[in-house]
This record gives sequence, C-alpha cells and structure tokens, in this order.
Amino acid sequence: MNWVVYILECTDKSLYTGITNDLDKRLTAHESGKGAKYTKGRGPFTLLYREDCETRSEASKREMSIKALSREEKLKLCAG
Repeated sequence: MNWVVYILECTDKSLYTGITNDLDKRLTAHESGKGAKYTKGRGPFTLLYREDCETRSEASKREMSIKALSREEKLKLCAG
C-alpha cells in the first residue's frame, strides 16, 4: 500500500499538509467538510504538491518535516 504526503492550498491561501493512502477519497472528504478540522469551511482546495511514500511511517516523518518548513519553503517545494 502506497502512502501520499500532500499539500493543499485553501481558498484563504493557507496551506494544509496531510497524509493518506487514498488521495482521491481524502480530497473528496476535505471538499465535503469531513477531511480535517482545519480544512472545514476553507474549500475549495487546490492540490499543490504530492509525494509518494512506501510506508505510513515514512509518510508521517515526511509530513512532520514539511510542517516544520516556513510558508515560503513549502511554496518552493511545491514549485519544484
């Protein structure tokens, strides 16, 4: 099972970082207001970044490292 670390841009221009093993299902959950407390009411969303990971542990570690970045660093990561 592959895991994905992703970054969403909310309509208020804030960034949300998360992990999932089913990105389409998770994005649908975010859009319907059931994805995460933070994203509720902040949609629609733009998927800015995705990174595949082999395990949940790897994805969680990567998520924490991305969350530690500044907004500018996250945007640079998204830009490639």
